[in-house]
Amino acid sequence: MEMTYVGRYALTFDASTFSIKCPENTSRFSGLATSRFPKLYVISVEGHSHPVYVGITKQSMSNRLRIGWAANGKNGYHGYAWRRHFSAATMDIWCQLDAIEGDCLDIETVEAELVFLIRQAGQWPAYQTEIHFHQSTDVHRQVAATIGARFGLGVELEETELLTP
Repeated sequence: MEMTYVGRYALTFDASTFSIKCPENTSRFSGLATSRFPKLYVISVEGHSHPVYVGITKQSMSNRLRIGWAANGKNGYHGYAWRRHFSAATMDIWCQLDAIEGDCLDIETVEAELVFLIRQAGQWPAYQTEIHFHQSTDVHRQVAATIGARFGLGVELEETELLTP
């Protein structure tokens, strides 16, 4: 499983609008964040000891955020709950470069394993509303542990272990 870290983005928002600041100090997503590759993203908020949300998408990150902000409960989706409780957050993004087109099984499995690591550190992510569980392998658990180490979760692994199963 080939995952690469895309970067850390600063979000400022209220319940109806958001703006971003990219690592390059611009106000828009670029590169892998705009790709159709599966992406895992982690939302952290200052003052919380662990991430408050973990998500995945194949869409561009700007489109995914727009959907999360526009949702109103119609058709059962209420959008990001955390947008109503904070005004700023950071979003770290990883991209799966070796995904077979249309297949999110591996990244969904890593998402579940990462959420499990957060739970083991104290409690489920405060605003996690959905998770998909699949049988995991050592590779999925190693990728989740490497990502989790960035947030002080679990055993730290070398970055190269993430890229070389």
